[in-house]
Amino acid sequence: MTHGYTTGTNTGPGSDPESTPAYGIPQQRQQETELAPAPTKAKGGGGRDRYLDLLRSIALVRVVIYHLFGWAWLSVLFPSMGVMFALAGSLMARSLNRPSLGVIKGRLRRLLPPLWAFSAVVLVMMFGMGWNPLKDPDMGGTWWGAAKVLDYIVPVGAPPYPEHLGSESGLLESSWADQAAGPLWYLRAYLWFVIASPLLLWAFRRIPWATLLAPLALTAVVGTGLITIPGETGNAVSDFAVYGGCWVLGFAHHEGVLKQVPRYLAVSGATLIMGFGLWWASGHLGPDGWDLNDIPLAQATWSFGIVVILLQYAPSWQTLPGRLARWDKLVTLSNNRAVTIYLWHNLLIMATVPIIDQLYNLPFMESDAATSFLDKADTFLMFLLIWPLIALAILAFGWIEDIAAKRRPRLWPNGVSGGGSRRRGA
Repeated sequence: MTHGYTTGTNTGPGSDPESTPAYGIPQQRQQETELAPAPTKAKGGGGRDRYLDLLRSIALVRVVIYHLFGWAWLSVLFPSMGVMFALAGSLMARSLNRPSLGVIKGRLRRLLPPLWAFSAVVLVMMFGMGWNPLKDPDMGGTWWGAAKVLDYIVPVGAPPYPEHLGSESGLLESSWADQAAGPLWYLRAYLWFVIASPLLLWAFRRIPWATLLAPLALTAVVGTGLITIPGETGNAVSDFAVYGGCWVLGFAHHEGVLKQVPRYLAVSGATLIMGFGLWWASGHLGPDGWDLNDIPLAQATWSFGIVVILLQYAPSWQTLPGRLARWDKLVTLSNNRAVTIYLWHNLLIMATVPIIDQLYNLPFMESDAATSFLDKADTFLMFLLIWPLIALAILAFGWIEDIAAKRRPRLWPNGVSGGGSRRRGA
C-alpha cells in the first residue's frame, strides 16, 4: 500500500527545504516568537498585528498540506518559508533595539527547549531501533562523526540520521528518520540568521538597497551551480542566500523603508523579479516539475517578490475583520504554538499511516470494493487525521514553548480566557 505524503530533508539544490516551517516561541515583554515570530504591534496603537498573525498561520497550514499531498504548485501559490523568514526578520529588527548579545541569547533560550523535546523523542526512537552513530558508515565510524548528534541539541549544522531504519513492514516506513529530521534545516537557517542579524541590520541601515539585494546576487552564484560548495556547508550557504532577501525585507518592513517606496514602483519591481523567477524555473525544472524548492534562484526571486507585495499592502489589523474573525482562535493558537506545529508535523504525517492501516482489519473492510475505496481515500484520510494529531502534540509538548519564554504554561493558548487570553499577549 502506497501513501501520498511527501516529506523532505535538507535544502540544497534538488532537495525540499520546507520539511518545514516554520515556525512561534513567545518572548518576554512583547510575547515575541522565535521560529515564527509573534505579531508586532499594530501601527494604529497597542495590541497585535493580526494581519501578520494570519500570514503566519497560512504559512504553517500550507507547509503541512504541502508535505501531505506533495503538490508542487503550492510552492508557487504561497512561498511559506519566505514569508516566515520575512516575519522573523521584522521581529528581529525590532528586538535589536536592545543589546544584541542579550537578544541572541534570548532567541536561543526560546528556540532550544522545544527542539530538545522533539530531539529526545526522535533520538530515543532511533537508538531503540538499533542505530549506532559510531557504526554508521555515513558518519565515518568515528567519535568526530558521532559528535554531529549534538546538532540535535544546538542546530549549528545538519543533524545526522540513518537513511533507512527499521523495515517497511514496521509501524513506520524505513525512511522515517530521514523524514522526521527534515524540519530541522529551518532551525539551522534561523539560528544563523539570528547570529548574523546585528551585522545585517547595521549594514541595512547604512546601505539598505545593497544589503537587500545582496542575497539574490549570492543565490545567483551559489544556487545556480556557477560556484559549488560541497556538503552541508553548501546547503547552509544556499539556504542563507535563498531566504536572506526575505529576512532583510523584514528589516525593511520594520524600519519603514518599504513604505517610502511608491506602491506602484514596489509592486512593479516585485512583479519583474517574480517574472524572472518563473522564467528561470521554466528552464531549470527539477524532478517534481514546478516545485520551486528544487530551484534555488527561482525560489529566492519568487519569494522575494511575493513578500514585497504582502508587506507593501500590509494593513494594521488589531482584530481580524469580517468573515476572517471566525478564525481568530485558531490563528491565535497556531501563532502561540508555531514551533510545536512545525517541528512535529512531519513525524505526525507518518504516524497517520499505521493508524489508517488498522481500518483494513475491520470486518466490513474485507470486500475488494471496500479495500479499493480505502486505497484511493487514504491520503484524504491522512488529511483528516493529521489535525487532531497536531492538536495532541500541542497539548503534549506545546507548553514547553511557554516554559522557554518564562511564562505560565498553557495547554491551549487560543486567546480564550483560561487558555491564554489576548490581554496576556497570547
